[in-house]
Amino acid sequence: MPATLDMALVAALDDERVDWRYKAMAPAFWGMTVAEVRDRRPRLSQLPTPLMTLSRPALDHNRDTVARWCAERRFELAPHGKTTMAPQLWAEQLEAGAWAITVANLAQLGVARAYGVSRTMVANSVISPLALHWIADEQQAYPDIEIWVWADSVRTVELMDEALNTRALQCGAAPAVHVLVERGGVGGRTGARDLATSVRVARAVAASPHLVLGGVAGYEGALAHDFDEQSLQVVRAYLRDVVEVHEQLVAAGLYDDAVPPVVTAGGSAFFDVVGEVLGPLVDTGTRVVLRSGAYVTHDDGFYRDISPLGARPRTSGPALRAALHAWVRVTSQPEPGLALFDAGKRDLPFDEGLPEVQLRRPRASGDSPVPLDGVTVTAVNDQLGFLSFDPNGAPPVRIGDELRLGLSHPCTAFDKWTLVPVIDDPDVNDPVVVDLVRTWF
Repeated sequence: MPATLDMALVAALDDERVDWRYKAMAPAFWGMTVAEVRDRRPRLSQLPTPLMTLSRPALDHNRDTVARWCAERRFELAPHGKTTMAPQLWAEQLEAGAWAITVANLAQLGVARAYGVSRTMVANSVISPLALHWIADEQQAYPDIEIWVWADSVRTVELMDEALNTRALQCGAAPAVHVLVERGGVGGRTGARDLATSVRVARAVAASPHLVLGGVAGYEGALAHDFDEQSLQVVRAYLRDVVEVHEQLVAAGLYDDAVPPVVTAGGSAFFDVVGEVLGPLVDTGTRVVLRSGAYVTHDDGFYRDISPLGARPRTSGPALRAALHAWVRVTSQPEPGLALFDAGKRDLPFDEGLPEVQLRRPRASGDSPVPLDGVTVTAVNDQLGFLSFDPNGAPPVRIGDELRLGLSHPCTAFDKWTLVPVIDDPDVNDPVVVDLVRTWF
């Protein structure tokens, strides 16, 4: 069954009052609730720059496209909630059939539980006794929830078992924690680097009275950053290693026959290869879980170029659409060929490529947006961005112009905004704000 969350708590976000704490909101809206702002359907021109927005049509399209892609292959989807840390968007993904929400650490798990997410996967090892005690308490208080964690060494399992045993002695037994054995790849991130280690970890989990061996996990995205054939072969070989661990655990009889084992992989860059290699496991009764997160907004940079449903598709289905945009204002033209705008590293992602200039908003009523070519973002400081263009021609921008930027890498965009306006159409003269999304970082 898909996971659930507490929709009443999500709805209660409408009652939050906006003020100076939310840089997306103009002073004219300070003191209003989120619902009151939304009901006024303000225009983009009524919000200050710098600003980041989400496109409602693109969000809907991306969410439904990947949900359908998984359903057609009988995969489960546990989208990585860390991308947005927005319970409103998690609720939409769960409503579309997501099996769980994936997070990366205790703080993010705390947000998920605060909003009542019933099944959560922590895509990391959890070895802090404080974190494990809290997980045990949470499971004891809410016996129907599921919290899944990863382990890549016997030492990790020992630390988990010790902490959970201590808590059981103090407070009584709690439902066991589901553990996935993490298989890593050479040059990748965490994860056991060979089959023998993976099996030893699984045996240690199976032997613990406080843990349940749930399956095998992996992450292929750290092993390649393009999609030439050599990179795809590296990803395929790694995913075959993940499958090999799972098959060994089946052969050893380490799984509980009453519970379908989970094999999970998949960021937003190579989910086509995950489908290719892990797909056959579905016919064996295995639950194959994709954990993509960035797909929900896609982008105008890294994922546009590498996604299987990006600019150069590698799988069937509609192309994903960029839902993220920044809106900035030109504030200075100190020399020919140079202009600066009012957003920097504290407002815009820059780790997977700098923003790209897309269009200039209308300068006067009745004008239309103007696509801009030959204008490039060359750098960002803390609060300023640098535009470069031909110093010998007529300047394509002037002080006061508002520009739309395409962004690269959703995972480092959302953490810069606590409240994100959702607009009806980023291509029209003056988009309408149709919602506000609250993030928790």
